[in-house]
Amino acid sequence: MKIGGAAGQGMQSICHILSHVFSRNGYHVFSVQDYQSRIRGGHNTSTVRIRDEYVTAMTQGADILIALNKETIDLHRGEVPRGGAIIYDGEKVRLPDSSQQEGPALVSVPLERLAVEKGGHRRYGNSVAAGAALGLMRYDFETLAEMLKEIYGKDEKVADDDVKAARAGYDFTTEDFSRQFTWEFTPPDKGKRRMLISGNEALALGALAAGCKFMSAYPMTPSTGIMTYLAGKAGEWGLIVEQAEDEIAAINMAIGASFAGVRTLTATSGGGFCLMVEGLGLAGMTETPIVVVEAQRPGPSTGLPTRTEQSDLEFVLHAAHGEFPRAILAPGTAEEAFYLMGKAFNLADRYQTPVIIMSDQHLADSCWTIDELDVEKITVDRGEFLTEKDLANITDGYKRHAITDSGISPRALPGTPGVTVVTDSDEHDEEGHLTEDLEIRNRMVEKRMKKLDGLKGEILPPGIYGAKGAETLLIGWGSTYGAMREAVDTINADGGSAGMMHMSELWPFPSEHVAGAMEKAKKCLVVENNATGQLARIIKAETGGRAVTGNILKYDGLPFCPEYIINHAK
Repeated sequence: MKIGGAAGQGMQSICHILSHVFSRNGYHVFSVQDYQSRIRGGHNTSTVRIRDEYVTAMTQGADILIALNKETIDLHRGEVPRGGAIIYDGEKVRLPDSSQQEGPALVSVPLERLAVEKGGHRRYGNSVAAGAALGLMRYDFETLAEMLKEIYGKDEKVADDDVKAARAGYDFTTEDFSRQFTWEFTPPDKGKRRMLISGNEALALGALAAGCKFMSAYPMTPSTGIMTYLAGKAGEWGLIVEQAEDEIAAINMAIGASFAGVRTLTATSGGGFCLMVEGLGLAGMTETPIVVVEAQRPGPSTGLPTRTEQSDLEFVLHAAHGEFPRAILAPGTAEEAFYLMGKAFNLADRYQTPVIIMSDQHLADSCWTIDELDVEKITVDRGEFLTEKDLANITDGYKRHAITDSGISPRALPGTPGVTVVTDSDEHDEEGHLTEDLEIRNRMVEKRMKKLDGLKGEILPPGIYGAKGAETLLIGWGSTYGAMREAVDTINADGGSAGMMHMSELWPFPSEHVAGAMEKAKKCLVVENNATGQLARIIKAETGGRAVTGNILKYDGLPFCPEYIINHAK
């Protein structure tokens, strides 16, 4: 079901309400939004898909289009199949008579008039539309009424007016279109309730579960939702969320807080990460743990600020001058986002180095239904910390950057009695003092890079899905997970032979696992939301020159759908 209109008309609200209505009755739900970077004006859509099975991707087209303006009909009518329905306000939108002759049914509902007559104000038109859509489906109205009361219940009259307006829309379509549509959606399990969660919310919850106590960030779409969610929980969880004056300040604040001993997070998007790069190098040089979420959006520069792309992978891999170890994680679903955030904090602490989580607008803003998130699966490992007793036994002074076999120097908290913790962004000796001794320089570089050996052992193999020994292997990373998985299922259901390798733990690169999976397939296609095939190049570089068969690329600012992948895989 797609809802379209001008920015500010409330498409997201309708989508949000309907998503909860369906998920509350046992359906699996996946919703996305496509919006322009304007406060008002410009065409936006929100889409919700329901299944009685797990769903993680959007397909082409929609069975019901709720058109809040004529532009929506003009742009999206072709996406609704014959037998589908377009709900619009026929008293406000005039269509030529020929519009009724073919294609989906045009369901004229007086959205504004019913809103005024039943709710008392035209702002209730969205509730009329939601009710009308459920009426066509003969769906349970009471769940919609419950949701409206929950969402708008702070003002009882507003909630009651919303329910009256929704009921009017519901009755209108059930009475006037009952013969035209024979749909009857019976909720699969009304007692089954699932969590409906976005990628940004999952990342934020993962940070809370991992013990994050400080976040500093500058708002930047599409990463902002992480900061706003955590700010809303700050008092409850004893967390400090600081809106910095820019991204340079944000990452340096986070580094300072981490140096003082707490788990810290910062989040931004492409352009903001550009500004953070010098700070990233500071964290690498001072060996300060930090977790950075880089929520990609199409670039360069401002690009398409509210749309999606995966074009920062090689940039993040090499960001900052000089060489230092880092880990890069790229969750493909909201569940993965939650658990990988926990892993990111542990890796950062264990190896005292930056860990970057690569997200994008598609992951950040999409919503999934999830049965549960198991907080017990997120353990907190702060790495090697020295206690006051340990420090008391050190007779030759504490060395913040002591050279060890693992490259990891046990940390002491600044402020611990009798200990001075020193570090420097210049090259430094084991005590942390600036040095230009070139032999020490060599030893310090080798010490820091040695941590890569340990990090490699932490990276899990890529996820493998689909037919064993499949002829065609789809390879992807991050938010392409859902579309690839459904493409594999469809290809195999049609008699094909397809499998999928999804990489959510990207660096250090799991070379052996990737090469091994590619050996078994006749055709290896890398699916990426960028124009140049960045993962494909990394695969070639990290697997001894093993080249993929081809790329399936998309860089128009929209996410993949299964049909797109299937068509290009032929």
